[in-house]
Amino acid sequence: MAPQERTIELRVREVRQLFNSLDPSPFHEKDLDHDAEEYIVDWARELPRDASFLILIHLPAEEACREGVGHLDEAIRNYFSYRADVGARDLKELFRLGRRVLGVGLSVLSLCLVAGRLVTTYLSSGPVGLFFQEGLLIFGWVANWRPAEIFLYDWIPLKRRCDLYRRLAAARVEVRSPAG
Repeated sequence: MAPQERTIELRVREVRQLFNSLDPSPFHEKDLDHDAEEYIVDWARELPRDASFLILIHLPAEEACREGVGHLDEAIRNYFSYRADVGARDLKELFRLGRRVLGVGLSVLSLCLVAGRLVTTYLSSGPVGLFFQEGLLIFGWVANWRPAEIFLYDWIPLKRRCDLYRRLAAARVEVRSPAG
């Protein structure tokens, strides 16, 4: 059974309310207004992950007839496609950082294990030697905390947001006015 298309509705007085007024780009490449993006993304996040979207924009009749309204769908798709690409780059950068800090963490752990052995060899295996050996071992594992966090948890929200933006980029966009 195919997933149901879910509707995200926006009511605006003017098309320009949807877009960042400071963005000098051509209409079909403009950034969405922060509040409009947040509204759309928050609604989309609430819907099932396999749902496709219809973004339904309600405009007054005189505004719906304006030049450029026919390109709203392209502008919205371009924006969310761009955001998905940015998210994919952020995810790639996070994994690059993860590999780098994993290399550092494993190196520190290795040095701590070797230093712990040396401490017990030269100090003794008594309480003082054991204190330093265990302390070095704990420090070595703590050095791997951040890489473990990156590879186990940090990437998940980025991937989900990227997937959501891709689904929003594929959304159908319709403009309706009270007359139509």
